[in-house]
Amino acid sequence: MTDHLPIKPTPGTPPAKRVVSSSSLDAARKAAEKLEATFLAEMLKAAGFGEQVNSFSGGEGEDQFASFHRQAIADKIAQAGGIGLSEHFLRSMMEKRNE
Repeated sequence: MTDHLPIKPTPGTPPAKRVVSSSSLDAARKAAEKLEATFLAEMLKAAGFGEQVNSFSGGEGEDQFASFHRQAIADKIAQAGGIGLSEHFLRSMMEKRNE
């Protein structure tokens, strides 16, 4: 059996980069944006967004559908640029894939 030694790059040569297809980058960007939107929805929930305690509140039915409203608002915030988390998520995903 032959043991293969790893080939080390010579000093001063840049590491080989993989070519990232635009569809792969778009899918990763979409996933990063969705992750940011999910985070924002949880933060809106923790902040009490959508909770009403007055004579116009809808009771149990409103509570059940408040999560959909928070998620829709969070999606719009993320699509409009969000708070910058999606770019960090995207960079992290690309680093993990060496792209």
